[in-house]
Amino acid sequence: MPELPEVEITRRHLEVALIGRTMVRVGVHHDRTARLNVSRSEVESRLSNRSVLSTGRHGKFLVVSLDDGQTMVAHLGMSGRFSIASRSDPILTHTHFVAQLDDGVEVRFIDPRTFGFVSVFDEEEIDRSPLPRLGPDAWNDPPTPGQLVSRLSGRSASIKALLLDQGVVAGLGNIYADEVLFLAGIRPTRMGGKISLASARRLVEAMVLVLGNAIEHGGTTLDDLAYLLPDGRAGDNLGRLAVYGRDGLPCLSCETPIRKVLVQARSSHYCPSCQK
Repeated sequence: MPELPEVEITRRHLEVALIGRTMVRVGVHHDRTARLNVSRSEVESRLSNRSVLSTGRHGKFLVVSLDDGQTMVAHLGMSGRFSIASRSDPILTHTHFVAQLDDGVEVRFIDPRTFGFVSVFDEEEIDRSPLPRLGPDAWNDPPTPGQLVSRLSGRSASIKALLLDQGVVAGLGNIYADEVLFLAGIRPTRMGGKISLASARRLVEAMVLVLGNAIEHGGTTLDDLAYLLPDGRAGDNLGRLAVYGRDGLPCLSCETPIRKVLVQARSSHYCPSCQK
């Protein structure tokens, strides 16, 4: 599933295509894509003929500011990705959203599993959107170690499960939570409420470093090719992962075989020697 680095890279591509442009026509081709609004036609009418002022991101959510005060919010879900194409390019299967821009470019949303969405909110509706429920952004506005300890205090769930809770910190998914915990030297099964201030400091530092490196290398494209950059290229971060997907292989630091365990039904990878 696309996580913060993949969404940030998508945002940067969309920024180039969208800023200062007008969406002259918008088409939504699947009900689930527009499920946070009343209907597909509502999303189409509210976005058509709107100009884009800025593109932002909070965690895994794309946040696009429009010239009339509305906000377009999109989430890639499990398999979604945006593509920047010309109108003459073939429409790929599972393309559920198309915005025609005034320069002939099309911004398309392809989502085979339809867990993603594209929505539009006015200034009052945005307060009822998913955005206010998010914790601080894990990369560009991470919590301080003290704030993270406070957010984890009293929680009995594992630290891996809590890092996946977007209300604790926004942007981490299964891949990068494993990578952050490895770099911080913390096992995914450790109780989150018992994380010390020193451990929280390592976690925050690891978040910024792991996510920044992944962004620098184009994000992580797995073998299923569910995530591709908007220009169609694959991300280059897969070979740089330290633990995720490497169960049974030697740890890159100590050569102990990487283990895989289930944490709340999610596969979690860790080094039993490096992570305590």
